[in-house]
Amino acid sequence: MQRIGVFVCWCGSNIAGTVDVHKVAETLKNEAGVVFSTDYQYMCSQAGQDLVKNTIKEYNLTGVVICSCSPRMHENTFRKAAASVGLNPYMVEIANIREQCSWIHKDMATATEKAIILGRAAIAKVHLNAPLTAGESPVTKRALVIGGGIAGIQTALDIADAGYPVDIVEKESILNLLDNEYIVIACGGGGIPVVRDYENKGCYKGVAAVIFRAPCITVSKPLPLLTVNSHKCTGCKRCIKELGCPAISYSGHKAVIEPSMCYGCTICAQVCPFGAIEGGSCNE
Repeated sequence: MQRIGVFVCWCGSNIAGTVDVHKVAETLKNEAGVVFSTDYQYMCSQAGQDLVKNTIKEYNLTGVVICSCSPRMHENTFRKAAASVGLNPYMVEIANIREQCSWIHKDMATATEKAIILGRAAIAKVHLNAPLTAGESPVTKRALVIGGGIAGIQTALDIADAGYPVDIVEKESILNLLDNEYIVIACGGGGIPVVRDYENKGCYKGVAAVIFRAPCITVSKPLPLLTVNSHKCTGCKRCIKELGCPAISYSGHKAVIEPSMCYGCTICAQVCPFGAIEGGSCNE
């Protein structure tokens, strides 16, 4: 059986203004395994931390529950305090009764009841906890981006620019052209992904998925770039609506490609139903 100490923080009036902290401490005192329970104005203060440390030693605590603010604020503070007197820091649990309770309720009875529930949950977790030792494990420094829209592509570019391999998986197709009988494609290195027909290995107009890998999206500009044949362009704006490519704009009722922003990927050419976008390449 664990020997658990419960410490309920007032956080000034941030918690005590809405939660009956004395009632919370008294109620949690009756939980199984709890041998000490109290409340204090500022548990994160030096005096509050000393209270925790002294109680751990005096009551030979094997676990601690702090009912206070978010663990993002002071979990590390209380873990360090516990570790300084010999208690494994991973036997400390935080019940967030500020952001998840006092700050979102106006009625004291309701907030107090919820604070007790959160405290009980933290006590139950301590019963299931075991002392841990921090360590390091080797990891593969590679990223997977789910979603090949503008945000996904930009994220992948940023990761690739930082020097890490990155893969993008897009479920529906960034082109939204889609014909689900077509399968995935991946590009070779050094350029934008090339969209291919799984069986014929040629350029085609739609994909069910696109998977591509850095450095292919770290984009070195292939030549030739693409241009719009104004005689063929009907001004349907499909290339703009489907892709959202920053290189494509609309002027004089026609699509226009800005050469300085074009990467020659040919995706826009595949979108155009009239063959008005010319140039680029669809190489292996």
